[in-house]
Amino acid sequence: MIEEKGILFILSGPSGVGKGTVRKELFNRKPDLKYSISMTTRNRRTGETDGIDYFYKSKEEFEELVEQGQLLEYAKYVNNYYGTPRAYVEETLAAGHDVFLEIEVQGALQVKENFPEGVFIFLFPPSLVELKNRIVNRGTETTELVLNRLKEARKEIEMMDAYDYVVVNDQVELAVSKVQSIIQSEHLKRERIEKQYKKLLEDEME
Repeated sequence: MIEEKGILFILSGPSGVGKGTVRKELFNRKPDLKYSISMTTRNRRTGETDGIDYFYKSKEEFEELVEQGQLLEYAKYVNNYYGTPRAYVEETLAAGHDVFLEIEVQGALQVKENFPEGVFIFLFPPSLVELKNRIVNRGTETTELVLNRLKEARKEIEMMDAYDYVVVNDQVELAVSKVQSIIQSEHLKRERIEKQYKKLLEDEME
C-alpha cells in the first residue's frame, strides 16, 4: 500500500485579486483539504477556539519560535504577529492531507525560502483595470490607498517568476477548476510517485 504524503499548496497574488473567494469555493468543492491554521499574538476573540481559528501565543513564545525557525512565514500587523507554524503543516502533510495556504505575496516568498517543496500558485487579475475596479468596489479605501495598492500590485506581479503556476481569476468557478487540476496533476507527478514506489519496494525487500 502506497502511503502518500500530502502536498502544501500556496495560493497567492496581489491584494484585491480574490484569493479569499477562490479559496472558499475550492473548500466547498474539496472539503478534504486542510486549511493552514495561522499563529498569532493577538487576543482571542469571543467564540474563537485555539487550534481551530488560530494558535494563540504570547509575544515571547512567538519570537522564540521565530528564532528556532519554526515559522514558514510571519509578519507584524498593528503590534501583533501572525505566521504559519511549520510543525502543524508538517504533521498534517505527514498524515496524508493536502494543506492549503492563502497568503499575500511577501509571505509566499518567505514560505518559498523555508519550504521550497511547496506548490506555489499565483492568482492573476484579468487586468490592472479590473483589479482597480475590485479594490474600488470594496468601498473601504481612499483614492490614495487604492493607488498605493495598485503600485504594490504591479510590483507583486513582477514577482511571478517565483511561482509554479499562474491562474487568471476572471471567473471564480473557472479559476477554482484550474486550481483543482493543479492539485490533481501534482499528485500524479512522476517524482512523487517514484519516491513512494521506491519506499514500497524497499519495504518489501526487507
